[in-house]
Amino acid sequence: MTADTVTDLFEENRAVLIGVAYRMLGRTADAEDVVQEAWLRWSAADRGRVREPRAFLVRVTTRLAIDRLRHVRARREAYVGDWLPEPMATAFGPTAPDTEEQAVLADSVSMAVLIVLESLSPLERAVFVLREAFGFPYAEIAATLERSEAAVRQLAARAKRHVEERRPRYDVDPGLRRDLTERFLAAAEGGDLGQLLTLLAPDARLIADSGGKAKAPRRVIETAAKVGRFLAAVAQDRPAGTESRFTEINGGPALVLFAGDRVDTVFQVDIAGGVVQSVYVIRNPDKFAGLALP
Repeated sequence: MTADTVTDLFEENRAVLIGVAYRMLGRTADAEDVVQEAWLRWSAADRGRVREPRAFLVRVTTRLAIDRLRHVRARREAYVGDWLPEPMATAFGPTAPDTEEQAVLADSVSMAVLIVLESLSPLERAVFVLREAFGFPYAEIAATLERSEAAVRQLAARAKRHVEERRPRYDVDPGLRRDLTERFLAAAEGGDLGQLLTLLAPDARLIADSGGKAKAPRRVIETAAKVGRFLAAVAQDRPAGTESRFTEINGGPALVLFAGDRVDTVFQVDIAGGVVQSVYVIRNPDKFAGLALP
């Protein structure tokens, strides 16, 4: 196998490897570190004994991600305020090819699902990601994790049940979701409290993540009235010269605020029953280092 072939095989699978690692870790930098380590192991491997390069690469990436996850969880316990996944620019919109497959991938990378995945054990999370997001056969997952297929099926059932019980139920029609999201975020950007209150569910919640490095609530804000008043107040205090644009983040529409050429804030929402159920506000500047916007 030539050096070019080794590199080409890895690059053909890079998107899948990043996808697995990011869903496991919720942080782009950690995912890229894991994939880089997978490359080093792939380039040094006895490839004459590797019959399925894709399976080998996924196996190595998954195991590295499990090890990394066990270490970063201790770091997150000391995190200041609420922790949210690092935002990732995606392209799972309604015009993307293979719409049904894209919808599954977009859902598995959504803020709501990634937050729920944080409550799974590393093994459960690995099984859920490989099975539900990428459709790997149970036998292949069992080989990856060095577990029996029966054990993997039990892990998969437990993880799926856990996620289904805890994940928010939100509207999946991409057109309606985008329209309501844009109307809500435009109201938030303009400080229109009346419009915000018409679009928020009575029990709406706002979760902010600053890591203590930017101004943001350190506790969840609950009820439509409190969330609406907070967003209206933020709009009034918005620094002059701040610019905004809509884009797709984690499989759904989002509003990104810029201070000059620097990302300042990412806003995203979950929608169910035609109203906003959850508002996510990310302000930790460390979480924007890997945010590559189109």
